[in-house]
Amino acid sequence: MADIKTTSTRQPSTAGRSPRTGAGAGPRGASRGSGPRREGGARFERAKPEYDQKILNIRRVTRVVSGGRRMTFSVAMAIGDRKGMVGLGTGKAIDTALAIAKAQKAAKKNMLKLKLTKEQSLPHQIFAKFSSSQVMLMPNRGRGLIAGSAVRDILLLAGIKNVTTKIHTGSKNKLNNARATMKALETVGTKILRHLTAEEKKAEAATLAAVEVQ
Repeated sequence: MADIKTTSTRQPSTAGRSPRTGAGAGPRGASRGSGPRREGGARFERAKPEYDQKILNIRRVTRVVSGGRRMTFSVAMAIGDRKGMVGLGTGKAIDTALAIAKAQKAAKKNMLKLKLTKEQSLPHQIFAKFSSSQVMLMPNRGRGLIAGSAVRDILLLAGIKNVTTKIHTGSKNKLNNARATMKALETVGTKILRHLTAEEKKAEAATLAAVEVQ
């Protein structure tokens, strides 16, 4: 007599388990991203800054005092709107974030409004010297921006195009090169005396206070 094989299907035990219901039910990962939103269903967007900024140089300065050594940070920053306005500032503090905030505030006080051509270029050749740095800015015809070091950063933030630059000295000091460039741009621009409103002063004071607490 032939043996008859029997097979049994065992169902997994669900004792002690609670069935998945609601938003978490379904395939794995189905509920990701379906959490509650903020009030009103709108997402907060980061406010766009007034000016684009570029940190040119950060260095640590050590000063020997009677109690030992005191270290601070020095920051050089350039800001601009890429539409003919550019500024340069420096800041010193015991913290890098505070030094950056001071440099940004100083740059806003030293803004230049440039008088550019229709092609966003310079009207004529300019030569300037600051300390050991000598910079020459020459307009070219449709060749683009040919520059390097801190000179390129400042011209980009100012929105200048079709300009060839030349640093006649072997100085690698980015701050001196930047100041020489700003001195050259002063011949085709005017300084903007920007007075802060009461609200802007409160906002800057709150920012500096928050950085100091951190």
